[in-house]
Amino acid sequence: MIFRQLFDSVSGTYSYLLASRRGGEAMIFDPVLEKVDRYLQLVRELDLKLVKAVDTHLHADHITGLGALRDRTHCITVMGEQTKADVVSMRLGDGDRLTIEGLSLDVIYTPGHTDDSYSFVMPDRVFTGDTLLIRGTGRTDFQNGDARQQYESIFGRLLKLPDATMVYPAHDYKGDTVSTIGEEKAFNPRLQVKSVDEYVELMNNLKLGNPKMMDVAVPANMKVGLAQEQIARRGWAVDAPQALTLVGRTDVALIDLREHTERERHGMIPGSLHVPYPTLQESIRSGGMLHELARSTSKRILFYCAFGERSAMAVQAAQDAGLASACHIQGGIDAWKKADGPRAH
Repeated sequence: MIFRQLFDSVSGTYSYLLASRRGGEAMIFDPVLEKVDRYLQLVRELDLKLVKAVDTHLHADHITGLGALRDRTHCITVMGEQTKADVVSMRLGDGDRLTIEGLSLDVIYTPGHTDDSYSFVMPDRVFTGDTLLIRGTGRTDFQNGDARQQYESIFGRLLKLPDATMVYPAHDYKGDTVSTIGEEKAFNPRLQVKSVDEYVELMNNLKLGNPKMMDVAVPANMKVGLAQEQIARRGWAVDAPQALTLVGRTDVALIDLREHTERERHGMIPGSLHVPYPTLQESIRSGGMLHELARSTSKRILFYCAFGERSAMAVQAAQDAGLASACHIQGGIDAWKKADGPRAH
């Protein structure tokens, strides 16, 4: 496995780049906007393809690199389903799996620092975001934080992992880079409490100042979405009610860009073909399945995904490849559900 821990000294943020092999797919956790050039340089040096950029929660101390990485690599942006960010390609829930080629991480909902905080577990390590820090825990006094919830996230979920599990947090301000669950149980001063009430009292009396970047970072991090309106202005989008009139027509090919797990969980539009977003480029080039479908049958290609972000990028790519009939469902299956569109499972 390829694993790189990268540090932003201004905000004390750790970002993590993971891949199963050189030349393979990669993902990055908690990227910082100002470090995007460095991440992409490393991705090139290691001959990787960045396919997912993940935020463990909505950050208040730096501006996320999710939007910039998406715009420059066409990767999928990923956050928890509670996120307030405007458009995120994929939203995960507790018990889901976050996967790229050769790697699979268990998704654990660990609220408390914020109400959209998640941790990601591999057999030997856990990425804890700001929920569990090295010899500390994330503050719980803003962004719908809740010390009682955090106690349950830490004691009820994270500390149940094996003691040897390595802990990789999203922040450190003392220069520590990694810990273990066993170490934190033994030596983390905030975890030496006898009850949830004692923990709540401790966290409610920290009297911390707001992060320096909070007033800038939080609004910016809620606006990371691709401007789907630009695609609509070019005439390449239909809304969900319009899409309802197209389903079942012989001259329309519905293309679902989501992953298998998303289709199983949320259902699919009846009659749609499955072309996972990472395989899109192969499918739209000359000789590819979608290229041939559009050219030989004159079908109109209608993409959709979860929230419209992947499909908006897919339309642009398809148009660039000469598939002039390509369009997408604005707002994705989320909008389709709100319009009472039928779904198959």
